[in-house]
Amino acid sequence: MAGTVSNWVAAVGLEVLDWESLIVCRRLLSGIVFAVCVLPICAKEPVGVVDTWIQNNLESLVAEYQWLHSHPELSFQERETSKRIAELWREAGFEVTTEVGGFGVVAILENGPGPCLMLRTDLDALPLVERTQLAYASQVTTKNTDGTDTGVMHACGHDVHMTNLVGVAQFLASHRDLWQGTLMLIGQPAEERGAGAKAMLEDGLFTRFKKPDFAIALHVGGDVAAGTVETLPGFAMANVDSVDITMIGRGGHGSAPHTTIDPIVQAAALVMDLQTIVSREIKPLDPAVVTVGSIHGGTKHNIIGDSCHLQLTVRSYDPKVREKLLAAIERKAKAVAVSFAAPEPKISVAEGTPSLRNDDQLAARITTVFQQLLGEANVSTPTPSMGGEDFSRYGLAGVPILMYRLGSVEARRLERYEELGTNPPSLHSSLYYPDIEPTLTTGLRTMVAAALEILSK
Repeated sequence: MAGTVSNWVAAVGLEVLDWESLIVCRRLLSGIVFAVCVLPICAKEPVGVVDTWIQNNLESLVAEYQWLHSHPELSFQERETSKRIAELWREAGFEVTTEVGGFGVVAILENGPGPCLMLRTDLDALPLVERTQLAYASQVTTKNTDGTDTGVMHACGHDVHMTNLVGVAQFLASHRDLWQGTLMLIGQPAEERGAGAKAMLEDGLFTRFKKPDFAIALHVGGDVAAGTVETLPGFAMANVDSVDITMIGRGGHGSAPHTTIDPIVQAAALVMDLQTIVSREIKPLDPAVVTVGSIHGGTKHNIIGDSCHLQLTVRSYDPKVREKLLAAIERKAKAVAVSFAAPEPKISVAEGTPSLRNDDQLAARITTVFQQLLGEANVSTPTPSMGGEDFSRYGLAGVPILMYRLGSVEARRLERYEELGTNPPSLHSSLYYPDIEPTLTTGLRTMVAAALEILSK
């Protein structure tokens, strides 16, 4: 070996002065060999372990997904879903607490010193009759919040989210040698009503349990190719508020409108006035939406009624823009009533989900991990959405958060929609369904990689 080292030293132009110098050179050579040959193998090893595990467990996870898909439950009614997720996490080795903020589930696995990472899935489904024709399509019906009969469907991918986090839990619990710290899983109720995160926080999520150092979640995209993901620093989803306005009039016969105060005409004037808020009162660079989604008034052709009810959805990112929008809506509704010499309208605002802002540093860190894992071509930056997500509340509670989008429709299916000149079914469509195997595979690979990055030894 001494001769070999001497030859190498001579080849690179060094002079061997004595045996001690030779030993130093030998150690230098050993370090270089280890860095060049061994370290890349070690770096790749967790990826191979994860991929092998997914191959061996994908079939059972798909079966779990199909069960969850065919047994959906509405917001704050997720009794059986919660029970199922709790059982699976408990079997994986987590300490599980149920009924947090309703049917919320919290699972904790401590694995030595280190940061605490929270991973979140939502549990609830939507009041829709499924029309996918899948063999495991939901046949569930129930009573909606208004007492009417409705179908129930996982049309927003929460069944994918749950299955994914079951798989992530099983892998990380059985491979504790790859990470250290605390893993905190939550199954959150009532995301579709924008109320579950608030309910869990108010029930002591970050006081009864550890307050995490980071929180990560994924959400499927109905127009994103399976095998790809999208990450976005900063604002990703919007403030969502619901506004109810009742214009008050004085009813009478349709043949004598001069004896009445017509609430429908008031409502029509208000609808047009509302359109000028975004176009004339909000800075063009500040995203904002005011949509009148429902208007109801009157009972018969020749009757002018006493009232007309409007329902609005209001969207924004910036809290100041949010305040300005709501103040302008109230001002314009009252101004219309004054112009008609009508009683003051009834106005109520139900503040929904606050805007979701991904932590810039966490987003950059995890994006790099995803690019190394999937290739840069499969990791893109989406346009911010005006949709809402109450995962935002964990960020407002002081935890750096990241929600990334997971592709769920095979590229060939997206291409076919394009050939037909139609858009793929969106989330919340009764026709939406994911291509589950590639979607779940990428979800598992990325979320495990993100966890191993945060909880690295």
